Amino acid sequence: MLLLVAAFLVAFVLLLYMVSPLISPKPLKLAGAHVVVTGGSSGIGKCIAIECFKQGAFITLVARDEAKLVQAKKEIEKHSVNDKQVVLCISVDVSKEYRQVENVIKQAQEKLGPVDMLVNCAGTSLSGKFEEIEIDRFARLMEVNYLGSVYPSRAVISTMKERRMGRIVFISSQAGQLGLFGYTAYSPTKFALRGLAESLQMEVKPYNVYVTVAYPPDTDTPGFTEENKSKPLETKLISETSSLCQADQVARVIVKDAVQGNFNSSVGSDGYMLSSLTCGMSPVTTITEGLQQVFQTAMKHEPAMYTIHLLHPTRMQTYYIRTIRL
Repeated sequence: MLLLVAAFLVAFVLLLYMVSPLISPKPLKLAGAHVVVTGGSSGIGKCIAIECFKQGAFITLVARDEAKLVQAKKEIEKHSVNDKQVVLCISVDVSKEYRQVENVIKQAQEKLGPVDMLVNCAGTSLSGKFEEIEIDRFARLMEVNYLGSVYPSRAVISTMKERRMGRIVFISSQAGQLGLFGYTAYSPTKFALRGLAESLQMEVKPYNVYVTVAYPPDTDTPGFTEENKSKPLETKLISETSSLCQADQVARVIVKDAVQGNFNSSVGSDGYMLSSLTCGMSPVTTITEGLQQVFQTAMKHEPAMYTIHLLHPTRMQTYYIRTIRL
């Protein structure tokens, strides 16, 4: 039986190598491309804008705070590779009114041309025990983290399909792959982005438009610092089991995956393993993603229980174990 499974895996890997040129999209060239980054005034969004600018892209930054936008623009412009590059700043709340977001995208396209890549980075976080979170915060987080990505994506998708090219990136979170203590308001909003990304990819792939959903770990950003002020102890201890990533490191990985047209984007070995365990039946654009699904399917035939220790085992007073069945 084991030999049969091994033979199947080897045959499947060979098949993937043979068909990979057919399923892998042509990389997007960022030189001269128009990249729109929502939530681009700070954190991961700003670092993504910098990374794209370094590769010759024209950038439209979209965020609410005009002062932060101006400061971010100055920082990004330091990384120009030619004197033709432009950083356009537009202040708007992408979660409030679709028509307003649509008008903003039109303004950006009139000035810098059609959008080649949209990066949905606008988002906010909130942690706390379920019964202690104010009830209206659940709706607000869904507006910002989910609708704040739906509206800009809806505004660019028609043009991308007409041009038969484009990239749309959704910034989810590892909390959008695995529900965690203290994230009852936050995790569902990030899970929703995965559902949107999977459904949308099925619709737009025939038009050579590719979707990437990124699952960054805890990252050193102003938003993360603010979130830590109200984190329950249990949530803090879970976070401490992994190292804090830098925003520029996360941005480089996301941009690379988006340019390649990869559906999943994860950071580090922990991120890779979590993506492998939770890949489900996500769209496959690389051999690695295909192998992740094969691995998960194969493991399901073994009725074993796998335990992930989310807190250090020596901290017995706050020991927390999450058990999952593959």
